[in-house]
Amino acid sequence: MLTLFEKGGFMMYPLALCSVLALAFVVERLWSLRRKKVLIPEIISVLEQVKKLDDLTMVKAVCEKFSGPFASIVIGCIDNRDLPSEELRSTIEDEGRQQVRYLSRGLVLLETIAGIAPLLGLLGTVLGMIEVFTVIETLGVGQAQALSGGISKALITTATGLFIGIPALVAYNLLNSRSEGMILDIEKYTLLLLNKIIRLQNKSNETIELNLHSK
Repeated sequence: MLTLFEKGGFMMYPLALCSVLALAFVVERLWSLRRKKVLIPEIISVLEQVKKLDDLTMVKAVCEKFSGPFASIVIGCIDNRDLPSEELRSTIEDEGRQQVRYLSRGLVLLETIAGIAPLLGLLGTVLGMIEVFTVIETLGVGQAQALSGGISKALITTATGLFIGIPALVAYNLLNSRSEGMILDIEKYTLLLLNKIIRLQNKSNETIELNLHSK
């Protein structure tokens, strides 16, 4: 492996950096995007149990025990529950856009690596072929050993670039899909809470009006 690295020339260094960054990022994202870490079961459970406005205090207490976008959005929804319904929806949407950036954090880096790794390999190929033609110009076509060095460099960098780029692209698509799925789930549960708050507030206001009329 070290011999191949040396034969590939100096373009192997940026390719090696790309591979390390891609691997580190994929491992970190796989760890951070675990379903139970993002869509916390305790929060989902307590959201489903909301029956009256007083239950929101319990929901907030549970959310404060956890970090992450899901807990933050739910807390924001509860803290702003006294706003008019349309303003509340707009506020939660803004909060959601800010928080879900955590789930797609760094995906641009992985997409970039998937794109530039084959290009770096191609650049290594071009440099290798330039070396080949330089040898041909200087020594002629009879120096097979000298020619093989440049061709080998070209093939090694091309293969390395593809070896890095293809898995990086696959990982990007998988992580992006997982991230988008979790964002949709967060939106679903947040909308569930939002509709419960609006419905309970309307019911509470109707009860107050009936009591006033009865007096």
